[in-house]
Formats: sequence, C-alpha cells, structure tokens
Amino acid sequence: MSQPIVCANPSAPPRPQGGSGARVIVAPKFCAPYPVDLKFTKSMDGNFIIKDGEGNVLFKMSTPIRGLMTFHVKRIIWDTSGTPVLTLRRKNMSMHDRWQVFSGKSSKQRDLLYTVKRTSMVQLSAKLEVFLAHNTEEEICDFIIVGTWSDRSCAVYSSESPDPIAEMRQKRRVMSVLFGTHNYIVRVHPNADYAFIASLVLILDYILWTAIDTMHFATMVALHHVTPGVPTLTSIVIPAIIPE
Repeated sequence: MSQPIVCANPSAPPRPQGGSGARVIVAPKFCAPYPVDLKFTKSMDGNFIIKDGEGNVLFKMSTPIRGLMTFHVKRIIWDTSGTPVLTLRRKNMSMHDRWQVFSGKSSKQRDLLYTVKRTSMVQLSAKLEVFLAHNTEEEICDFIIVGTWSDRSCAVYSSESPDPIAEMRQKRRVMSVLFGTHNYIVRVHPNADYAFIASLVLILDYILWTAIDTMHFATMVALHHVTPGVPTLTSIVIPAIIPE
C-alpha cells in the first residue's frame, strides 16, 4: 500500500484524553488501550451491522428514506441501545464528494465533529482527507485515508504519525458478491477512536460503490449507443439467483 501524504499540523490543539495516549474524536468510551477488530456486514438494503472480534454487535448503520425535498444522503450510526452515535451527511453538488459527520442525530453546524472529502475529483486510488471541526481553513488535514479501489483495502493515518491507526480489507465471498452484500474487517490500533474509524469506512464504502455503479451505467449507455441490437437499460432483466 502506498505511503500516506503526511499533513503534520503543528497548530493542532492538545489531544483530548480518553485513557493514556488516546485521541478522542467521538467519545472516550470508543477508545480502547488494545487493538479492536471491527467486522462490517452490509445487507442488500444498504444497511450495516458492525461487530467486534467476538461477534458482539457494536453499531448498526441505517440509511433513512429521503423525501422529495431532501437533497443530502444521510447515514446514521446507532449503538446497541438504539441511541444515535453519529450522523453522516453527504453534501450534494460538492466538488470533492464532501461528507460532514455530526454528533448524535443532529445535522446542525454546532454539532459538527469532522468533514471528509476526496483529495481530487478523479482518483485511481482511494484517498480521502479528514478535517476536524476546529480546522475550518482546511489547508492541512488531520487524518488521511489511503487505499486502492481494486482490492477494497485501505489504511487510516493521523497527521501526527506515519504509522496507521487502522487498516481495512474486504472479506470476499462468492455469495456476498452475488447477492449484493459486502463484508469488511478493520483492525483498529490501540487508543484510536473506533466509532470514528467505523464512520470513515462507511463513507468510503458509499463512495466506492457509487463510483462502481456510475461506471457500470456509463458502460451500458456507451454499449447502447455504439452497438446495434443491444437492449436499453430499461429493458434489461437480470434473472434471480436462488441459493441451493
């Protein structure tokens, strides 16, 4: 994996403490002094269940149904008690696929925790920058996500260290691919905020699969226009695949 772009920020405020060496982004309870494994399972409806290495559910992610007057994509992360932990909101018409992450179920600016955006509009690899709420000028990022689209893997780096604070890989299964489900395994290193890491993986997942859907659509449109006899998109029927 390629090395991160180091974006050291000497003017960053002191680290809030959630234990020795912890960097709290969401809440102290999400910072552990030991590695935490997160297992993401995506269902066909686009929602996620996130478990720890022992199989205990930590979070659930739901995508609210958008109304006619709602222009932003929203994803809400809930804990096991049904309390909203984070709201992920994608800003439409943004140049670099900008996401804002808010505390709880809020979308108010005073509850903004951090912003995530692509480093450029066209990317051959996955590269996202994270800016904490106090970093309003956004000249130097606080975190960066570096990965590859091809193998669906990435690592998250703090601007303060060349060592990753979390690493992700996709767990590929034939049935998962056939039925539209996707599984990720993330190793969160000690003292990193695993709720924060979970939100970054969910944002990356949306960006990745939106890009794939766009490429598929463009390919089918191109085939329809240049190849005689190729059916239109509206006439294509995909046969159902029933597991044995």
